[in-house]
Amino acid sequence: MFHPHAKCVLTILFLLGSSGLFAQTRGTSDPLSERENNPYSKYGIGELQNGNSTVLRGMGNATSAFENPYELNTDNPSSYSFLKRTTFEAGMTASTRSVAAQGSSYTTGTATLSYLTIGIPVNNNAGLCFGFKPYSHAFYALVDTIFSPNSPIGQTVRSYRGDGGLNYAYIGGAYRYKELSIGFNAGYMFGTLTSNTGVTSIDTVVTNRAYTADFANYNRIGGIYWKGGLMWEHKLDSSLTLRLGGTFTLGQSLTERLNAYQVSVFNFGDTLVNDTSANSGESTGKLKLPMSYSIGVMLVKNNKWGLALDYTATQWSQFNSTPDVGRNYAIAKGSYKVSLGGELTPDAGNIRNYFARVTYRTGFYYGTDYLTFQNTQLPIYGVTLGASLPIRRSLSHLHTSLDVGRLGTTTNNLIQQTYVRFSLGMSFNDLWFIKRKYD
Repeated sequence: MFHPHAKCVLTILFLLGSSGLFAQTRGTSDPLSERENNPYSKYGIGELQNGNSTVLRGMGNATSAFENPYELNTDNPSSYSFLKRTTFEAGMTASTRSVAAQGSSYTTGTATLSYLTIGIPVNNNAGLCFGFKPYSHAFYALVDTIFSPNSPIGQTVRSYRGDGGLNYAYIGGAYRYKELSIGFNAGYMFGTLTSNTGVTSIDTVVTNRAYTADFANYNRIGGIYWKGGLMWEHKLDSSLTLRLGGTFTLGQSLTERLNAYQVSVFNFGDTLVNDTSANSGESTGKLKLPMSYSIGVMLVKNNKWGLALDYTATQWSQFNSTPDVGRNYAIAKGSYKVSLGGELTPDAGNIRNYFARVTYRTGFYYGTDYLTFQNTQLPIYGVTLGASLPIRRSLSHLHTSLDVGRLGTTTNNLIQQTYVRFSLGMSFNDLWFIKRKYD
């Protein structure tokens, strides 16, 4: 049965996650601010976010062929047809990031909401899902110093600041006929990306007669976005099941509105005067997101263990922003990821030994990010651990996962990042739309 405190816990998770999201609106040029500073999120649409459940994160994000009647896999919507209970899920992630380049390094961190989902079985062969999750996130605060002997303002500091991201609210459905299931997610992707570049003189000789310039772009993005999935499940014998799964999404265009501002300030020594302020007006165009697909296989022994292997590829050469062509810089032709994950439940029916009912998970992933610099595409790889802890004697669980990974390289003077992400999720199960036999 549904845990009596489930609604209360979900509300608390939502409020805490929301406060984390709102906390991230506080911008600063300090790279050691309270937020996770990722210099690579300056490009494209920012850093792509992991919207998978905590369960799947613990398995290295091997999602294409995963289904569970009491847990949601929103990455492959065809899994909804296997649901047996109405399932509420919510998750949060706390992460730290260490950035190293050219002999220097710093570490920042943050915590935020990861996902909110509700899955509803319609009958034995169909299911629905409603969800919300982040798609991308950008926050960077960078500073460098330049000197040009021919410049009238001498030595200057350039600062780069950015913020924002894209979110995805969707509804999904799936139907299963015999061994084959087909499903989809369709919803609205929306968000705002902001970027600021400032130039300030620090030359004491000319500072009192110098200009300070600030350039700002505000990109508002929104549009319909969908994803489809397939899954085939076949019983090999009384205990072993083989699953094949895949997902696909075509290149899709979102509406993008760009407002660009330029402000120049003249320094008279004791007074700062706004000299020029320019706004080019709103430009409207399209942001095209690329085609992507995945394929995976999973072997499962009933209530005991499962082993999954995934391959995902995205054609980033299709990415394009028409109103803000600067976002097209450093985009790779394509990216890929290979994921391997497994789970083990020692004895799901052992009511005397709690830890025998815990599900333990581990995984590994390796691939490339969607950015490339100096003919070097950024590698990304990591290892994961996870566990699902039963809540009392019910089908509800507390889920945990740990992801330790690395993005980028120090080759060609690039930046290498090491991240640690701890995710905490909860899933609650209930029976809905069941006609009572007794009053």
